[in-house]
Amino acid sequence: MTKKYLIAFILLFPFIVFSQSKKIYLLTIDGAINPASTEYIQEGIKAAVDDDAECVIIKLNTPGGLLKSTRVIVTEFLQAKIPIVVYVHPQGSQAASAGVFVTMAAHIAAMAPGTNIGAAHPVSLQGQQDSIMMEKATNDAAAFIRTISEKRKRNIEWGEDAVRKSLSITETEALEKNVIDIVATSVDDLIQKLDGRKVETIEGEKEINSVGAEIIPYDMSFKHKLLNTLSDPNIAYILFMLGLYGLLFELYNPGSIFPGVVGGICIILAFYSFHTLPINYAGLALIIFAIILFILEIKVVSHGILTIGGTISLILGSIMLIDSDSTLEFVKISWQIIALFVVLTVVFFVFAIGLGIKAQRKKVTTGIEGLLLEEGFVVSDLKPIGTIQIHGEIWNAESVEGKISKGHRVKVLEVNNLTLKVRKV
Repeated sequence: MTKKYLIAFILLFPFIVFSQSKKIYLLTIDGAINPASTEYIQEGIKAAVDDDAECVIIKLNTPGGLLKSTRVIVTEFLQAKIPIVVYVHPQGSQAASAGVFVTMAAHIAAMAPGTNIGAAHPVSLQGQQDSIMMEKATNDAAAFIRTISEKRKRNIEWGEDAVRKSLSITETEALEKNVIDIVATSVDDLIQKLDGRKVETIEGEKEINSVGAEIIPYDMSFKHKLLNTLSDPNIAYILFMLGLYGLLFELYNPGSIFPGVVGGICIILAFYSFHTLPINYAGLALIIFAIILFILEIKVVSHGILTIGGTISLILGSIMLIDSDSTLEFVKISWQIIALFVVLTVVFFVFAIGLGIKAQRKKVTTGIEGLLLEEGFVVSDLKPIGTIQIHGEIWNAESVEGKISKGHRVKVLEVNNLTLKVRKV
């Protein structure tokens, strides 16, 4: 009997090992599509391919993102050697704007109940765009979505309407209109529904054997998390402004060290952020020009003209800082952040200017000039020449109104060489 069990185990061992070796990589994108998420997806797919995984599942919740990053992700999906599954999850999530392209480019598109997909119309964050340029942007995005839909055999008409008419639909409607393939309540439910499905990869047809597969969460590394945080335009703007302030403090107070170190770090991180964002360098120049105007206001008496110019330059530069000429951009600086820094900057420089003017108007308290109109008392009778004590010092003094007896208080009217001319108080 033991021999029969041993033979059965030997015969079944390859199948047991095979069933246990099945793996599914699970990635999570929760936020805007940017270079960090792009690199994260690329590395996750590569790790899954190297590990001979059954497929890659990407849980997605995004309001949109950068056009360049979206195209890179779509290209990665279309050239993938293993099945890519995009799952809009959890409930309440969305695949908007760039998320539409990413979802429809997957081999299998899935959504959880209570989610939505759509609204991929090109937008501009810098006000009204020229009608011809907007038409070009819309046509480019429409062609992009048609290409993806044709490749994945999805609803081409709806995809184009999502771009041209900003249509957005629920998961149920998406399933009915052949926009997605599966509605799943959870990742486990999705894995059950994926089993046995066949998809066409770049290396040919691939059948997904997902039941019993090991789920391997592939989380963002610290590097990706840091880059993802820095890719937020609000964070980039805050770092840039703090960096400028830190460097200014260091220049005005050489040797203070701390503001200079913090400012330098913030500036470096800000420019690293700008590298990942579509920056308008005219906006960047306007912000720097605004700071220069504020500094000049402290040095030059312009009766507020430089401050007004600096404020206008700072506001315009902040608005223009993020360049959204491309069609799918979903990046902008919050108006609240802009208003906060504009107010703080103006208040700071006005305060600094006020202190400077006050210091200039302040009465001199040192040297010979500091003795004028000061009061002291007579140490030896002024007949009319004698001595007085003022500021704790003994000075030769001359009365301008005759004799003044010892002990009387006197006021300094004039300084002639080292003799003070005084009168009785």
